[in-house]
Amino acid sequence: MRRQCPNFTTLLASVVAVAALWPTPGSAHHSFAMYDQSQVKTVTGKLTRFIPGANHAQLIFELLESDGSPVLDAAGKPALWGVETGPAARIAQQGVTPKNFPAGTIVTVTLNPLRNGKPFGAVPNGTPIVHCGTTMPKGGCTAETGKTYLGQND
Repeated sequence: MRRQCPNFTTLLASVVAVAALWPTPGSAHHSFAMYDQSQVKTVTGKLTRFIPGANHAQLIFELLESDGSPVLDAAGKPALWGVETGPAARIAQQGVTPKNFPAGTIVTVTLNPLRNGKPFGAVPNGTPIVHCGTTMPKGGCTAETGKTYLGQND
């Protein structure tokens, strides 16, 4: 008995269907739907961690008042916040690197907060991050008292 070879068109359609459904972990990327883009929040904090990432870098920090004192959570511990930026390679071109932003650096960021209310957000494209060194300037960490990073051609 002779076996018939599948029709070329059927075979090609099957290959295309499998390729379209095949997972591609390197290209996975989330949307920004989890951030409330109708809200803008500006916060200042002392960096505890800079996490470089291929798709998004993250800055984790303890919130500070404008006088440099820590903002405490309900348990009396420093309130932690985090922010997601663009890709580490892209923001590094504008000086935002772990070397320039070590733990202890005071920063002010403007962000779109998470919709679920958790203390995390995303820096909108074109929005600067203000770097104020390791001591809170008189009057707080602002574009006038610190150095501005990002916001130009990112």
